[in-house]
Amino acid sequence: MSVISAEFDQSFTANGHQLVYDIYGPSSAPLVVYMHGLLMDSELNRGIAQALAEQGYRSRCWTYSDTGGATNRRMRRSTVSIATRIRSSPCSTTLVRSGPSLAVFSLGANVSLFAADRYPTRVRALVLEMPVLERAVPAAALFFVPILLAAHYGRRVVNVTSGVMSRIPRTRFGPLNSLMNATSLSPDVIAAVLHGVLVGPTAPTQEQRRAVQVPVLVLAHRNDLIHPFDDAVSLVERTPNSVLVRARSPLELRLRPKRLTDAIVAFLSSLEPESARGRSRRPA
Repeated sequence: MSVISAEFDQSFTANGHQLVYDIYGPSSAPLVVYMHGLLMDSELNRGIAQALAEQGYRSRCWTYSDTGGATNRRMRRSTVSIATRIRSSPCSTTLVRSGPSLAVFSLGANVSLFAADRYPTRVRALVLEMPVLERAVPAAALFFVPILLAAHYGRRVVNVTSGVMSRIPRTRFGPLNSLMNATSLSPDVIAAVLHGVLVGPTAPTQEQRRAVQVPVLVLAHRNDLIHPFDDAVSLVERTPNSVLVRARSPLELRLRPKRLTDAIVAFLSSLEPESARGRSRRPA
């Protein structure tokens, strides 16, 4: 297998917010932008970005680092800024003339739906993993409101916990590192992020979802109250040109990614001109 090129901790500033990203794969390949979920970072998706690069794609795995006031609206603008910057880059190819594909996790799926509705010409396709829609609201409130209250009223305890977690050496497993990084955040950052999410619209309306015309691949699994499978089914039913692939567990894409990665590659490959599909497949 050939060595996959990678560049870490690249950044630029858009609308006053710093955007940090990693790049995997050759500059001439079709582009996929991978985005994390609530309170997480790019470490969550590095393994997937690497796997897509091995299949012939160029992956940009980004972290919304200016979390001091993260709302869906700001994250949506940042997503579009990433897409616009890539689109105007000299390495962009005719395969992504309408923008990159966005591959996103959890809350990031909702943000990308907003972006695809608001800026349809800047997004080529969506890969949405475990979207958080209407049926998730009660469970999400039960889970995140106590964390928000702890960040506000238990600052001393949260500061001690985050300080301890920040000193623990990171592992070679990106998703675990992402979770450890989330628990290392200061109470001010945690409160700002959760407040921004809880007071703002967390998902596009059904009318906005019906207006999304780009191809959509939805990955979802059962037995998850914050990412209900029924929400994913409802999204596919209401979004034109979409397809649902059922994951075996919430960790399948991180622990045993081959089956779902193959599904993502097949979906992305179907968007390309017939003459270009062969190079988006890893040689046998």
